[in-house]
Amino acid sequence: MKFGKELVSQMVPEWQDAYMDYNFLKSILKDALRCRQMNSWPSPRASMTTSQGPLKRRGSLYRAFSGLTSQYTWNSPGRSSEDEEVILVSSAQEEGSDHGRYQTMFLRLSDEGGEYDLLFFRRLDDEFNKVLCFYKKKVEEVVAEADELSKQMNALIALRIRVEKPVMEKPIQGTNTSIAAIDILPSSASVSVNNTRSGWTQMGVIQEVEMTSEKNNEPKDRDDGTAKAADSDHKANRRGANSSNFRSAPISIKEHVKVTVQPQSPVLAANGILMSSNGDMLFTKAELRKAEELLTGAFTEFYQKLQILKSYCFLNQLAFSKIMKKYDKITRHNASKSYLKMVDDSYLGSSDEVSRLMERVEAAFIKHFANGNRRKGMRTLRPTAKREKHRITFFLGCFTGCSLALIVSIIVAVHARNLLKSDGRQKYMETIFPLYSLFGFIILHMAMYAADIYFWRRYRINYSFVFGFKKGTELGYREVLLLSSGLSVLMLVGVLSNLDMDMDPRMESYKTLTELVPLGLFVVVTCITFCPFNIMYRSSRFFLIHCAFHCICAPFYKVTLPDFFLADQLTSQVQAFRNLEFYICYYGWGDFRTRSNKCDESKLYEAFYFVVAVIPYGMRFLQCLRRLYDEGDIMQGINGLKYFSTIIAVVMRTGHDLRRGVTWKIIAAASSGVATVANTYWDLVIDWGLLRRNAKNSWLRDKLTIPNRSIYFVAMVLNVILRLAWMQNILGFREAPFLHGKALIAIVASLEIIRRGIWNFFRLENEHLNNVGKYRAFKSVPLPFNHD
Repeated sequence: MKFGKELVSQMVPEWQDAYMDYNFLKSILKDALRCRQMNSWPSPRASMTTSQGPLKRRGSLYRAFSGLTSQYTWNSPGRSSEDEEVILVSSAQEEGSDHGRYQTMFLRLSDEGGEYDLLFFRRLDDEFNKVLCFYKKKVEEVVAEADELSKQMNALIALRIRVEKPVMEKPIQGTNTSIAAIDILPSSASVSVNNTRSGWTQMGVIQEVEMTSEKNNEPKDRDDGTAKAADSDHKANRRGANSSNFRSAPISIKEHVKVTVQPQSPVLAANGILMSSNGDMLFTKAELRKAEELLTGAFTEFYQKLQILKSYCFLNQLAFSKIMKKYDKITRHNASKSYLKMVDDSYLGSSDEVSRLMERVEAAFIKHFANGNRRKGMRTLRPTAKREKHRITFFLGCFTGCSLALIVSIIVAVHARNLLKSDGRQKYMETIFPLYSLFGFIILHMAMYAADIYFWRRYRINYSFVFGFKKGTELGYREVLLLSSGLSVLMLVGVLSNLDMDMDPRMESYKTLTELVPLGLFVVVTCITFCPFNIMYRSSRFFLIHCAFHCICAPFYKVTLPDFFLADQLTSQVQAFRNLEFYICYYGWGDFRTRSNKCDESKLYEAFYFVVAVIPYGMRFLQCLRRLYDEGDIMQGINGLKYFSTIIAVVMRTGHDLRRGVTWKIIAAASSGVATVANTYWDLVIDWGLLRRNAKNSWLRDKLTIPNRSIYFVAMVLNVILRLAWMQNILGFREAPFLHGKALIAIVASLEIIRRGIWNFFRLENEHLNNVGKYRAFKSVPLPFNHD
């Protein structure tokens, strides 16, 4: 793999604009090479002689052998260093900035192709200064975050002492009792971005006694004399550690620290919204466990941020080395040595703050959260990457093949026995078909989600970060297709067995058993979904259940992207909710014993027919109100009005479907038209970020992940057409000559699911590009303590 592709594959997607533009600099070198080749093009006679004559060995093959162990050098004895000096790199301080800006002076402008060399070094300086500025900024951010984590750890240890009340010796008079001093060795020098920073010394001295060797504890020699001072501090700390087995964190910290643990039930959440907690805080073990859990997540996320920052530094250094070697190869100059020396001497190449901070975070985490078990602590800080398993592909192919075979078997059974024209066709479509179509809607939605994952990965959209999946637990498109194909096999087996039992004369006395097949399938799927054992992707199942619970209790929890994204998916599954209502009616009121549908005769069923259709849109409406309350963003209020108009449209269409009449038709058409216009505009402009007239890509947006722009216009047209599927109800298309009314309803519901699958891709693409524009590559982790 070429380095350009390797760099793109390893870079952080949200930081792609902050990396060195290797391909752009490479294109400049290609232009320089092309210019040199045109100016030094051989004569036609020489060219003809070369092409017709025999191949000759290069002259270099007849030179003296330099030896296998000797080092290659550009400067030969017959050439002076002045002749090889190509560039002069200097650093200039910018006004209003703490950082210097590096500039390269090209000394051979008069040479052939010198204008391309000058352009190359100007762009190279721009890229280096961009990378350097970004790296310094990110290091400053992690330094500030490290200081905050130190304060959080002080508060956590104070809370542990308050709750667990351990037996401790009296602290030594005059010693530092902060977190950084508890069984921790001081480092040889405090870490800073610009000289010193307040509060940094706490995290700067994290060196656990148990986790570090004597060799690492010895301070390194320095020219400024700090090694002796560090060595004396090191010995003093060792004497203090030997004289006292435990030194407690300051108990007085609890007076100005408040626990801000999020409530875990809707009742507590409602109390948190309606009542202010100004009274005395009662610390419990549950709060301590939750605080430790939050800080574990904060340390893990912080450590991953340090890893990515270290990788960013390494990849850019490697990119500068590669491009300079390519420059030397094309121009036959020796400029890489001096330029790469500048890179190594700069903050990008010489700073080791991130590496030292990673060591200290490892030591602190292993001591305070893994009980000194290094393997356990590092397994949490560095989760293993997810490995592709061949058995997933095998079972996916197996289940897909079985599904196709079962579909063929059902078609053959229906046509062989002429079931489409039988007397029981009407009863079957009104009772059994809605029971199985529920699983069909779920399978189609899962297949669309798998397709979304495939294209998100193909176009480098970081969906796992956007959704907040734990590293290594996110499902790929193969896993989702495996689940959907497995469910389709279960559903099709149920359909085929139901047909066989109905047609088998030996099963005449077991009519009740045949009707229980869909219910058994529903029970199996429900048990697998809520299974507490670590099988069938438990982390993903529990993540889905967690988000679904937040959707149900929408006003009581802070709304995150996975929550409202799931609620948006549920708005496209209205027919599935109605089928679930039919499940309860059909099996709850005993109609399955006679295979008769008496649900439509019930007023209660009719009332819930309205309610069930409104529930998904109601959840989104409440989520918008909660976000308006939390964020104060007026756009969330407008979004709530959009969902309220959709609720009115759904109610009017449902009323027209049940009661008919001209009045209901006019009201349903008017309300649905208004809701369709509002939803379509919001989809294209707000959710997808398209239809920007002055964008770089006309009528789209500035940045696109798909190179072919026509796909966006096709997607917009499809979104509008599929949103008009409700017109089937208004225009009175109830049944086709070859389709039953229930089948037509299922097809219309499937079209809405397909529209939602298309919407998912562009919605997440827009969210990803917003993260790229803000260089937002890490999720914000809530901290358990608030300092007054």
